[in-house]
Amino acid sequence: MKLKFNPNLEYQDEAISAVVDLFEGQNFMRSYFTVQDRGFFTAPGAKETTYDEGQGIGNRLEISEDDILERLKNIQLNNYLPPSESLNKNDLNFDIEMETGTGKTYVYLKTIFELNKKYGFTKFIIVVPSIAIKEGVFQTLETTKVHFRGLYGNLIYDYFIYDSQNLENVRNFAVNSNIQIMIINIDAFRRSFMDPTKENKVNIIHRENDKFGWKPIELIQETNPVVIIDEPQSVSKTPKSKDAIASLNPLCLLNYSATHAEIHNLIYKLDAIDAFEMGLVKQIEVAGIDSIHAHNKAYLKLISVDNKKSRINAKIEIEAFINGKTKRKIFTVHQGDDLSSRKIGNREIYEGYVIKEICCEEGKECVDFTNNPMKLIIGKTEGNIDDIDIKRAQISKTIEEHLNKELKLNPLGIKVLSLFFIDKVANYRYYNEEGNPEKGIYAEIFEEEYKKLISKQKYSTLLKEIDVETPVEEVHDGYFAQDKKGKFKDSKANKEGVSFTKETETTYNTIMKEKELLLSFKSRLRFIFSHSALREGWDNPNVFQICTLNETRSTIKKRQEIGRGLRLCVNQEGERIKDNQINTLTVMANESYEDFAKTLQNEIEEDEGIKFGIIQKHTFANIAFMNDKGEKESLGIDSSTEIFNYFKNKGYIDDKGKVQDELKIDIKENALKVPEKYENLKADIIITAQKITRKPDIKNYNDKMEVKLNKKVYLSEDFKAFWDKIKYKTTYAVDFDSQKLIEKCSKAMDEYLDVKTPKLIYTKAGLIIKDKGIEAFEKQRGVVHSEAYEVLLPDIITFLQNETYLTRRTLVNILIKSKTLDQFKINPQQYMEDTLKIISTQMNHMIVDGIKYTKLGDDDYYTQECFKNTELYSYLSEKMMQSDRSIYDHVLCDSDPELNFAKSLEKDENIIFYAKLPGWFKIPTPLGNYNPDWAVLLNQDDENKLYFIIETKGTINFESLRQTEVDKIKCGKKHFEALGQEVQFKVADKFNTFIENI
Repeated sequence: MKLKFNPNLEYQDEAISAVVDLFEGQNFMRSYFTVQDRGFFTAPGAKETTYDEGQGIGNRLEISEDDILERLKNIQLNNYLPPSESLNKNDLNFDIEMETGTGKTYVYLKTIFELNKKYGFTKFIIVVPSIAIKEGVFQTLETTKVHFRGLYGNLIYDYFIYDSQNLENVRNFAVNSNIQIMIINIDAFRRSFMDPTKENKVNIIHRENDKFGWKPIELIQETNPVVIIDEPQSVSKTPKSKDAIASLNPLCLLNYSATHAEIHNLIYKLDAIDAFEMGLVKQIEVAGIDSIHAHNKAYLKLISVDNKKSRINAKIEIEAFINGKTKRKIFTVHQGDDLSSRKIGNREIYEGYVIKEICCEEGKECVDFTNNPMKLIIGKTEGNIDDIDIKRAQISKTIEEHLNKELKLNPLGIKVLSLFFIDKVANYRYYNEEGNPEKGIYAEIFEEEYKKLISKQKYSTLLKEIDVETPVEEVHDGYFAQDKKGKFKDSKANKEGVSFTKETETTYNTIMKEKELLLSFKSRLRFIFSHSALREGWDNPNVFQICTLNETRSTIKKRQEIGRGLRLCVNQEGERIKDNQINTLTVMANESYEDFAKTLQNEIEEDEGIKFGIIQKHTFANIAFMNDKGEKESLGIDSSTEIFNYFKNKGYIDDKGKVQDELKIDIKENALKVPEKYENLKADIIITAQKITRKPDIKNYNDKMEVKLNKKVYLSEDFKAFWDKIKYKTTYAVDFDSQKLIEKCSKAMDEYLDVKTPKLIYTKAGLIIKDKGIEAFEKQRGVVHSEAYEVLLPDIITFLQNETYLTRRTLVNILIKSKTLDQFKINPQQYMEDTLKIISTQMNHMIVDGIKYTKLGDDDYYTQECFKNTELYSYLSEKMMQSDRSIYDHVLCDSDPELNFAKSLEKDENIIFYAKLPGWFKIPTPLGNYNPDWAVLLNQDDENKLYFIIETKGTINFESLRQTEVDKIKCGKKHFEALGQEVQFKVADKFNTFIENI
């Protein structure tokens, strides 16, 4: 079983282009340097050691920082990000934000190949914070080898993990002309290298090597590598780490993370909200185990401690007697407070619980009581139902959910995995006095509960894949650090949650290298126990359940915890499955659903710098528009404040920016008002406001319900007749007028092509020496040379032909008629790139206009039984409504406009039936598959039956929609026209728009 990769995901291409486009205008060039090695032997009769010389090859950047800054601002405007004001060529530092599970590693690896393809860069270093990520990156390079060589014409490239015991790899990195990718842990080159008094402690990479006669770092510096930082919030958090990274002499830094702690020049952002909304990661449902009606013990839970105020305090949750009922409530208490007093617990059971001391030391937070020996530790619950019973319930429900998913997914070729987090290895495996391994309490509970559940009749069909006689030990295993004797041990993590021990490396080697085996039915292993500290870098796309069995409330960030199972799952062919009904991650939390969801929301707000439900004066500042000169610029803070005040006057927000119901209603009904001068930016303002009004869509496991087939509709003759009209598949071909393409492209080139000469920039700076160090301030800047210089002109026709597949004759005519060939001599590389963009844009428009669909045949179609064979689940809180006229007993909608449309369809007496077309009903287009929204059968005047396919959008104004949306709609219309079955294709923003235009 081998994982497959899709090279055409639009959001990934945008992230790659954001980096590659920074260097537009850069010519294909390299730098060269001499590598002088000390020989391995002394020649006979010679007194001196023989030296061997080689030629090193490095990256070379020739474009100016002003050019890069100009590109940077354009990229940021296109991606709705705040533009950078300045840029230092000696510190080209760029940030790419991508939510966990969206393919961050794949993106930066493909970026490497694109940078090489366009600019000839060959030296790349990937700096990682931990062994987990190091192994993960290497494993991804292994699994993508065939994929990338297929994409880039069997391009030769080398990759390796830096090893201080194998410095031959560093030399090869310097002298080899092919792409070189080095993966290195930050700890391998940041130790004491700037302190001459600790020369014996410095990393080997900074020491002169007796064998070769050079310092490894010196060779790396000469290559001027592109440095990729994976998880910069862990890699480059300290000044020492930043100095170490600077010692690599990077051409530029590319920082990739879902949660940047420090922002430099942000060029692409795909945050958690976008990822969930776009269906790029699994949906999340949370099941919490909590006790009720168990008030017979003194229940206590320490929530937090605080010594920042004048009086130290603690927040403790207890079960207090309030207004005749016992219920849980959090109280803020101080030294000397009695929990049994009337103003607090008001219960006899808390007698003796008088606060003696509140400890606020980090990692040791606790509360002591005067007349009770018990110490209350933060996050840990006392006086609840026996903790081991709660853990048993968690384990049992996780197994049950796992088996239920196997019933559904095994027939689809999808292996289901479950992950248990524990904070003490001894709870899973311990060693007796003789040193022999024994099952810990969690392992014993797991096996007991698994045997109970798997023997149920409901799961009998699973026994075909899993022999009931197979020892239960084979379905679960633990991945933990090991000591030198091979015994499991607890992993320790630093404040960033990163572990660097050699023992941990053994763990990661195993779990990373067996990733594809874990996904295969050939492996019986389905339940994995792992230490909660090992949370960074490990993930598997087929983890569908995560269960936290920590003895104390986990301090792991929720985003990190769910990150281990967010990726979309794969089948046995290694193909990624994109189906929301399948891709659901169930989190079995050691807290309530509400607590988990609230904490996750707070984390997202903190990481993304937003506040759900709050619009601020700067909220709209990054919206881009075209000014009078035809250049893109952002609205800025003044215009954003103007919109903020307008919203306040309209009652959309209150004085503090809190979103009011009026805003939600007007967005929902497509009736939002904006200042007249910003009417042309209304679509972007709506998108920005919508993001603020939404919260993370975390589902409550207890609200899940099955959506059933409506047999009255499904078995009706009307539905059968309708399905027979639309079920057939088509293929498409493209036919367009070459002469028209030549005219459009040459005209666009004449209007928009503006190639600039390479420049030499002179800068002059003053230096000020302060106690903190040396500061520089710029005194003068100017262009000292901008003349075109003679270069060997590349074969532009072959280049364009390879990229566009147009004939040489067509391309020659485009270039000649554009009258821009004089610009080709000024800067060949920029001319070729800009010309390619213009031609590609014009081709995309003409391809859709010239597309023709043809029915594949009478035997190639979607069967009606697909509805019957598809299981649907939904949640009570979702956009869902009960239905008598639809194909299912409930209609599941993706948006408010869809939900409103469905409600109108349900009420209208002329609607015979309607169906939300499922995700598997796809129409092929040059822009990717297209899935229309609705199939509707309408009774007109009790005589005619009209058949409609309807696409619902927030607006029917095509100018306000993305071009890809418009083009897919056009393709959908032509698909149904090709079927010739009297099915009309319509686009509507609401029901009235549809019904009034029949």
